[in-house]
Amino acid sequence: MDNLDLPSGLFPYSSGIYPGMYETSPWKIRQYAGFGTASEANKKFKEIIKQGGDGISIAFDLPTQMGLDPDSELAIYEVGKIGVSINSVDDMRNLLKEIDISTITVSMTINATSAVLILMYQIIAEERSIDLKELKGTIQNDILKEFICRSTYIFPIKDSLRLTTDVFEYCAKELPNWNPISVSGYHFAEAGATSAQEVAFAISNGMEYLENARLKGLDIEKLATKFTFFFAAKTNFIEEIAKFRVARKLWAELLKKRYNFNNEKALKMKIHAQTAGSQLTPFYIENNIIRVTLQSLAAILGGVQSLHTNGFDEARSIPSPESTQIAINTQKIIMQETGILNYIDPIGGSREIKIEMLDLEQKVMDIIKDLDKIGGVTKSTEAGYQKSLIEESSLKNFIGNETNKTNIVGSENPLVESTILNINQVQVKSFDSPSVDLDREVSAELKKSLSDLKLKAKSDQNILYFMKNSLLLGATVSDVCNSLREVWGEFKPN
Repeated sequence: MDNLDLPSGLFPYSSGIYPGMYETSPWKIRQYAGFGTASEANKKFKEIIKQGGDGISIAFDLPTQMGLDPDSELAIYEVGKIGVSINSVDDMRNLLKEIDISTITVSMTINATSAVLILMYQIIAEERSIDLKELKGTIQNDILKEFICRSTYIFPIKDSLRLTTDVFEYCAKELPNWNPISVSGYHFAEAGATSAQEVAFAISNGMEYLENARLKGLDIEKLATKFTFFFAAKTNFIEEIAKFRVARKLWAELLKKRYNFNNEKALKMKIHAQTAGSQLTPFYIENNIIRVTLQSLAAILGGVQSLHTNGFDEARSIPSPESTQIAINTQKIIMQETGILNYIDPIGGSREIKIEMLDLEQKVMDIIKDLDKIGGVTKSTEAGYQKSLIEESSLKNFIGNETNKTNIVGSENPLVESTILNINQVQVKSFDSPSVDLDREVSAELKKSLSDLKLKAKSDQNILYFMKNSLLLGATVSDVCNSLREVWGEFKPN
C-alpha cells in the first residue's frame, strides 16, 4: 500500500483528515452571500440559515475591500454591488442583527482590510458578552493572491504581509479559536489557472505566511492548526477529486519536511470548496444545476470540510431566493439521500484517481521548485511570475473552448431562452446612503487615536490594538486605511 490512499486520518491525509470522515464529521453547508446595505444582507443571511445553511460566508463590496469611502469618486458606482457595504461598526451591527454568532460560524471573505473587519466583528461579540475564547469563524486574510490575480490590494506587498502577520499574532492572543487565514486557490482557478497551478500557488503562499510568522517569533506549529484552505470544485470530475487529495498530501509532507511539526493538527489541511462559477453558462441556465451537482460531488469525494454551492442563475445575476434554495438542497440531497455518509472514503483505491494524483503531484512540485529558484513567493509575486503563468493558462483554455464549443452543452444555440424554469432575475443597484456621515466632525479623541495608529505603523508593534481603539471611537474602515496610506503608501503595479 502506498501513501496515496492510506486510510483516512493517517499521514499524509490524502484520503481525508479524520479517521471517520463524513461518518463522524459531515461537511458543513456554508453559503457565500452579501450585497447592498448591511440590513439587506442581514435578511439574506437569515434566509440562508432558515433554508438549512450551517454557517454564513460574507461577501464584501469593492469599496469595503479596498478601504474607500462609499461616497468617494472611485467607489460610488460599486457600493453594494458584489458584496455588502461595511464602513462602520454600526454597519457590522446591522449585518449581524439577530444572528447568533455564538453558534453560527461566520467566514469573512476580506483581505486588504481584514484586520479592520475582524476587529469590528470582535467588538460586536464583546457587546453581546460572548466569550472571545469560544468565538469561532474564519477570515480570509490572504493578501498574496490579491497581488497575483485579483488586485484588491491597498498597501505595498511588504506592509501588506506585515498586516497579515499582525492578524495572526492578534488572533492567537485575543481570539484563540478563530481561523486567521483561509489560503485561496479558488481565485487562481477562476482566473484560468490549471489544477496544478491552483494547488502549487496556494501551498506556496501558505508556507510563505508561516515563514513570515516564524520571523516574527510566533509559534507557527500552533498557528498552522488554524490555517484553512479554499479551492474551486470544477466539472472535470476525476481530476478534481485527485486535486483535493494531492493538496492535502503535499501540504502535510512539505510542512513535515521543512518544520518537523509533531502536532498532527498542524499538518492537516482543512478545505472549504466552492463550485466553479466560471463554468456556469448564461444560456440554458437550468443546466447549471447539473454542473453544480457534479462539482459538489467532486469536492465531497475529495474530502472537503465545507462547501458552497453556486446558484444556477449566477451567470446572469446574484442568486435568486429560488436558486439559493436549490443550491442548498443540492448539498442536502447528496448528504441525506445518497447514503454517502455511510462510507469513510467511497472513492478510495480507485486506479484512475491514483494515476491522476501521481501526474498532478509531479506538476505541482515542479511549480513549487520553480518558485524557489526564482527566490521565493514574495519575489516571484513582485516579478509577476505567477500572474504570467495564469494568464498563459487562461489564454490556452480560452482558445481550447473556442475551438471545441460543442463540448459545452447548450452552446450550439445559446440565444434560446430557458424553457424549463421561470427565472426571476434579481436586480442590483448601487447604494448611495452610507450609514456614517462622512463629512462628520471627527472628535479630538479619534484624531489622536488615528495619529497614534500612524505612529505605530512605523514601528514593529502590532497595530490591531490601535485600530480597535480608533474603531471604538467612531473610525470607519476608510479612516483606518487612509491613515495607513499616509505611512505606507499604496501598491503600484508595474
